[in-house]
Amino acid sequence: MPEILIFSRLRSSYVEPLDSGQLRAVCLLNDTVAEAKVEVFVKPPDLEVVDLKASVIRSRERLEGPESELVSKLIGIRIGPGMKKIIKGMVGQGPVNRMLGAMVQEACNAVILSFTKDILRKAPKEKAGSVEFYSQMVKENIRLYNRCAAFAPGSALVKGIEPAT
Repeated sequence: MPEILIFSRLRSSYVEPLDSGQLRAVCLLNDTVAEAKVEVFVKPPDLEVVDLKASVIRSRERLEGPESELVSKLIGIRIGPGMKKIIKGMVGQGPVNRMLGAMVQEACNAVILSFTKDILRKAPKEKAGSVEFYSQMVKENIRLYNRCAAFAPGSALVKGIEPAT
């Protein structure tokens, strides 16, 4: 009987306020071939990245340098337009580097989404009203587009919305 490949992935992100007034955004990854953690410390209201920590616990691929050196290049960037391009350009192109870059992006996206939670609580309970509510929310703040699965291209919540490139 042929062997069946099994792959599982768990990736989660969360944001918590710190006593210093900063926000700490964490992205955790645990899958069949890798385990990693990224912490992004952000200073509101400018959403400037003031510190980053990354650790790769295990990976089949090699890093192109120590984790701390790779992500420390991102200190000083601001969460907002152009951040994806900056992150991609600074962390390198190796498989693990790209993975860490994606995790930093996800943590930054979590920061953006954390500012929408009060608005999200006002969403209508019925489906028809809620689709229109979320669609309008993305139209009013296009930075939400493609920041989570609900607002990803192809989702009914963003149907007809195309961000400027």
